[in-house]
Formats: sequence, C-alpha cells, structure tokens
Amino acid sequence: MAHPDDAEILCGGVLIRLAQLGWDVHIATAAAGDCGSEKLPREEIAAIRKNEGIAAAKLIGGTYHTLAEPDVNVIFEKSTNRKAIDLFREVCPTLVITHPREDYMLDHEQTHLLARSAAFSFAIPNASSLPLKPGVHIPHLYYADPIEGRNPYTGEPVMPTVTIDISDVIETKAQMLACHASQREWLRAHHGMDEYLDAMKRHSAERGTLIGTNYGESFRQHLGHAFPQNDLLAELLP
Repeated sequence: MAHPDDAEILCGGVLIRLAQLGWDVHIATAAAGDCGSEKLPREEIAAIRKNEGIAAAKLIGGTYHTLAEPDVNVIFEKSTNRKAIDLFREVCPTLVITHPREDYMLDHEQTHLLARSAAFSFAIPNASSLPLKPGVHIPHLYYADPIEGRNPYTGEPVMPTVTIDISDVIETKAQMLACHASQREWLRAHHGMDEYLDAMKRHSAERGTLIGTNYGESFRQHLGHAFPQNDLLAELLP
C-alpha cells in the first residue's frame, strides 16, 4: 500500500481473517508517511507513523515494512522498483493486495505500479541480487477499493469481483486503524473529517450489503497473463 493506515482501512479485515487461518501477514507501504502532520517535521512524523504501522501489524501477529519513499513523491522508476522487487524477494508473497490503477491520489496509483511490477518480477532470477527461494511463483494479485469505492475520474462506483465478509472482525479492524492515532489530527486539519473510524465502518457496511452481511471488503482480481486465475480470496474466506 502507499501510506501507513491504507492497508488497515482498505483490507484490514481480510488480513485479520488470513492471520486467523495461520497465514504470515506482511503490511508494506511505499511511503514513509512524512507529510502526515500539520505541525511536526518530516523526520518526526515519519518515525511516529512507522511505529504506528508496526503496532497495527503486531496486533494481528503481522510484520510491517516500508520503502520509506517521501509522501506525495512515490514514483514508479528504476530505484524504487528495485526496492519493491527486493522486498517481494524477501517476503515471497503468495497473495498481494494493493491499490487500484485509478485512485484519488498519485501516491496510490504509483504504488499500484510498483506492487504490480514486483508481483510479476520478483521470482525472475535476474530481477534482484537477493537469493531466490525455491518454488516461488507469481502471486495472486488483488486491487482494493479506491477511496470511497468510486473511480476518481468519473465518480462512478467501482464494482468488485469479490467481496469478503468481515463482520466478525470489524472491531479488530477498528483497533488496527486506531493504532494510527497521529492521523486523527491530520485528517481533521487537511481533510476536514474527524471520524475516520466511523468512515471506515460506513464503507465496510456499504460493501457488506453486496453479500448480505453487516460488513465487507471488496476487491478486483488481476487476471492478466501469467497471473493465477482462481479466486484465492473467495476460496480461503467463503
């Protein structure tokens, strides 16, 4: 994902359910979160947000990583692409969730490219100088909702290919998001909102209506050439 708290908002419920199944969960951000404050300098807020990301992941037994790119300057280019591929080489994911190609800010859209590139490339022997573990392959790739579930260019609702019931874990998802306490002041000052937990629950409730549950999270599966074609999320989390 692009920033600390994006994963918690967009796919935290699915991450919790996967952790309950015994999966190793890794939350990775392209950016450091260094613009997430109206008052604190970059280095200070970045350190705070890294600790918040670690705490949120730890809540479900997961691990937090960051490429530490500067906020509003995440760019899909050679050095950042290499960092993403190296991270994937270390983690060897079998299922990846990232932002959609079209989202409300460019950090999200550029992170989409980084994750998509790394998902395709990390198992190519010459794509990284890090050791390649045996048996790795292109992972299942899913795109979370754009913010508010709408295409930012047309305003039209985005229709998912799969929606997962997160009703039983919604409060744990809220606890994960609450770990990002620094963002309450930032969102109040910059976005004019003071209810990010309630906003998360409202969108989750809207997605839940698609499958007749109280809360849900929606995704679109990447079905491009060489990517797995079976819907692993639906199989794992019916």
